Amino acid sequence: MQKIAFHTLGCKVNQVETETIKENFINRGFSIVNFNELADVYIINTCTVTHVSDRKSRAMIRRAIRTNPEAVVVAIGCTAQVNAEELSKIEGLDLIIGNKSKENIVEIIEELELLENKIINTSFEDNDKPNKVIYNTTHDRTRAFIKIQDGCESFCSYCIVPYARGPIRSKAPEDVLEEVSNMVNIGYKEIVLTGIHTGFYGADLIDWNLVKLLNEITNSIKGDYRIRLSSIEPLEVNNKLIQLVAKNDKICNHFHIPLQSGSNRILKSMNRKYTRESYAKLIKEINDVIPDAGITTDVMVGFPGENEEDYALTYELIKTLPFLDLHVFKYSKRPGTPAYDLTPQVSNDDKQKRSKELLSLAEKKRFNFINERLGKEIKVLVEKKETSQLFRGTSENYIEVLFSCEKNLEKKFANIVLTGIKEKFALGQLI
Repeated sequence: MQKIAFHTLGCKVNQVETETIKENFINRGFSIVNFNELADVYIINTCTVTHVSDRKSRAMIRRAIRTNPEAVVVAIGCTAQVNAEELSKIEGLDLIIGNKSKENIVEIIEELELLENKIINTSFEDNDKPNKVIYNTTHDRTRAFIKIQDGCESFCSYCIVPYARGPIRSKAPEDVLEEVSNMVNIGYKEIVLTGIHTGFYGADLIDWNLVKLLNEITNSIKGDYRIRLSSIEPLEVNNKLIQLVAKNDKICNHFHIPLQSGSNRILKSMNRKYTRESYAKLIKEINDVIPDAGITTDVMVGFPGENEEDYALTYELIKTLPFLDLHVFKYSKRPGTPAYDLTPQVSNDDKQKRSKELLSLAEKKRFNFINERLGKEIKVLVEKKETSQLFRGTSENYIEVLFSCEKNLEKKFANIVLTGIKEKFALGQLI
């Protein structure tokens, strides 16, 4: 039996795609081993969203080559899509497969000796819909990710993703329903619907959208499970979606809505098609309709031209909005994007300072969000046993909870009363 090892960098979509590829290799008789072990094939699913992720992708390729120089080493994913020629200079890298072709990686590797070119990188077409994936095993997990769409056409000025992922393509709704049903039947308790532009699901289909898909899933698929949405853009969150989440107890009351900047001047330069005012109005609407909703966000510091006034606007906006948490990113120049040549560039020291301040603010926001809900009852999916009687889980609104219990509740739902705070965790008591 041939051994194969994987390493995945980047976003949840990359992770989902790696799991799909693993399943295909398992079905062909391969055995999955740890990336640090000797294997016959190494697959690195690369990421190019920042220069750091590019560097890490190359480092993991070289690590695989060093671990077993005789193995077949394959780079797939976003770096392979947009920087194939650069990767081809790495001696010992056998194959470079872009995003369109990586679903066919098993067949490509089986025909490796017949290939004349080690770069397999074709252009995207509108009819390249994401394939249906049916898993036969649970991989000992409580949370499953299902990719419902791929591609992006927003072309934010800093972002390489539209070039790496191509245009919007939605998975057929019947395939999504079958995948969710399969995941529920084999024991998953939380299904995360993810994509490059999740909220644009159905934009390329006739009479389909995300709200309709959520209704179809929760109305037709029975069982003890919940649905969580991954990141969704501000312009994709409408009143119908907010009302559905408020009324449907199978959909988690958690919204991850990227902000990126609180300065209208910077938002315009980023080609983000909303304002600080419209963003704030949206967050307040969610909070009014669903007071316990966990709202998280992404913020970028150091975009070209961001001055102290722009940064102060971002800081103050975040401070006033009811966020549970925020992810902070430092701007990274991406060749081929409109922002690459913008000036003035922000110094690394200023990026570091602003990032540190926002991360400190994030800790305060998280503490305040939990503190305001002490004494409340929440439903938690128990994910991990920390010690013999200490368990960790995640609430519907994305609070991480620690609680004690004598019986094993892993992979089960539990009703918990919040009693305290310890670092980033809420403490709870089983009801």
